[in-house]
Amino acid sequence: MNAGPASDDKEVTAPEYILENFELSDRIAILVRDSKRGETIQRITTADNAASPDFQAWLRHKNMSSDVYIGMNTLKRDAQSRTKEDIEKIRHLYLDIDRSGPEALEAIRKSNAVPPPNYVLRTSPGKFQVVWKVEDISQDQSESLQRAMVREFGGDPAATDSTRVLRLPTFVNRKYGQEHTVAAQSEAAATYRIEDFRLRTDTQDERRERPASPERQQAHSEGEITQSERDWAFARRALARGDDPEEVIRRIADYRGDEKHPQYARYTVEKAQAEIHGRPADANASQGLQTQEFELTTDSIEMP
Repeated sequence: MNAGPASDDKEVTAPEYILENFELSDRIAILVRDSKRGETIQRITTADNAASPDFQAWLRHKNMSSDVYIGMNTLKRDAQSRTKEDIEKIRHLYLDIDRSGPEALEAIRKSNAVPPPNYVLRTSPGKFQVVWKVEDISQDQSESLQRAMVREFGGDPAATDSTRVLRLPTFVNRKYGQEHTVAAQSEAAATYRIEDFRLRTDTQDERRERPASPERQQAHSEGEITQSERDWAFARRALARGDDPEEVIRRIADYRGDEKHPQYARYTVEKAQAEIHGRPADANASQGLQTQEFELTTDSIEMP
């Protein structure tokens, strides 16, 4: 996780939201939908242009009768549409909470399975869209994690694909009978990585059910990243940002459940602490990790 300046829980404008989430040259999709007339306009442009006064003025004009949305992942330079093949980079994970909103939001904020969200959008009374900024996550990983979040917290299972568009803050939501201005609250400034999400994904479940083939064992011997290595990376990142070691141990133990030795989580955290402080890892901890490693070849997550 890369940390930025501390958030002040402020509400952000549409241009601020765009520029805080994307680089100026990123190509993104802006979508305007008039549900009454059945008309949809999509504009693929740079983040810089989408945040400009002229473009925002056009969106304000269209918002008089239409809803305004933004694609949350960047598009390739030659993209003319918003298909999965057009996605260049995953910039965000998100959850569209369309029922039991306050309860689901409270569960997310209290959960150790996901980090604090970067933005919470109030799209209408009791409905929210929750957004995390991420890096180095593949398209398949992002969709698998989003499905896992739907299972964990609830939400719209149809809003888990990487091409999904979400609401743009400060524009009016006209989908329901009563108009509602979408408000986005900034809650965190960090950019997260896959190790920060401690959710059991469907990809992991599929791998757990498959025996390790000779090819996968060979791939592991040639450097494939295992779940143990991901656990260690998660521990190192959490400790480096100042998390309580005992809390990190608990998170890993909860995530691993009964599949590992009871001391596995502690071994992992002690090894990460030794790495951070530049001292040799405890011999027992190292041996404990080594004896557990081969078991994990069937449930590691594919790297992009």
